[in-house]
Amino acid sequence: MAKIVSIATNVPNYQYSQADIVDFIAHSYCLKEAEKRKLSFLYNTSGTQYRYAVIEDLKNKNTTTHFYKSSSSPSLEERMKMYNKYAAPLCSKTIQECINDKIAASEITHLITVSCTGMSAPGLDLQIVKQMNLPSTINRTSINFMGCYAAIHALKMADGIIASNEKANVIIVCLEFCSLHFQYENTIDNIRASMLFGDGCAALLAQKNSSPTKGFVLQNFYSQIAIKGEKDMAWELSGSGFLMKLTSYVTDLIEEDFELFVNKALAQNNLQQKDITHWCIHPGGKKILEAIEKSLSISKTDLEHSYLVLKNYGNMSSPTVIFVLQQILQQLNSPIPNNKIFGAAFGPGLTMETFLATYE
Repeated sequence: MAKIVSIATNVPNYQYSQADIVDFIAHSYCLKEAEKRKLSFLYNTSGTQYRYAVIEDLKNKNTTTHFYKSSSSPSLEERMKMYNKYAAPLCSKTIQECINDKIAASEITHLITVSCTGMSAPGLDLQIVKQMNLPSTINRTSINFMGCYAAIHALKMADGIIASNEKANVIIVCLEFCSLHFQYENTIDNIRASMLFGDGCAALLAQKNSSPTKGFVLQNFYSQIAIKGEKDMAWELSGSGFLMKLTSYVTDLIEEDFELFVNKALAQNNLQQKDITHWCIHPGGKKILEAIEKSLSISKTDLEHSYLVLKNYGNMSSPTVIFVLQQILQQLNSPIPNNKIFGAAFGPGLTMETFLATYE
């Protein structure tokens, strides 16, 4: 089994309040004052106060970048140019913070990069290798375009690597620049995306569970696809960037199916919901968290770490569940007897992924 022995998180330099984003969208969509008030109410009830972006002109149109111009939408090439400029530096910084006092960069044996907001070849993995001067013999894997649940998929890969190589030092780094994909067409999908998504980066170091360093020992994984929600959560390429589709039906599906999904996952370890001490749930949005509370008959307090991440960062796609796990780690200064951490994230498909861990 693998153990997560270190977690580090970072965000880009530019912080925005929901009011800032409302002003930007109202300006971009040429909204009338009544329409802006409705939008402001919607954003103020989203459960998010702040988000971060690699773009600096979401608040002030008189900045030097002018990435989003009122007269034209950036092309996909322009968006990827920005991604390639800033992604690797933020990843390298986060990885270095993750391995500080644990291992040297030269001791990293495997690098798993996760992203759904930018792609190229050679890609982010090689850019990180160059910036951090990692060994040319390092094993690299890229997980692209899987969305919000991709971090858990990466954890499964790391667990498999360590099962076959007990000396492996596996780095997972999740990087998303959702702000690069703002769309100028005034649609409900684009408004939802602009309301929820932000930018962020998370890295973790996984080693054999016999590592003397305290951390999260991964016990089990479970995955299931809700095919009936296939078209309700989607992420597609276009010439003007990546397009998000996110319908309100996703919330209904999660409320309807999540309890059964969780019970199936727990049954693999002969556990029940009452055995879980910490819930590490991807905060896809306030309504999704509320749907999970109803489905599992748990309280908002049980999801306090998810709500806190949603409040301070929004939904950052793949790094978000690692941000939540880091919040739990900060609370667990010492092992709690019989602690059980259940993690879950959702993405296009509609795909639901889980992990079970203990802090030891």
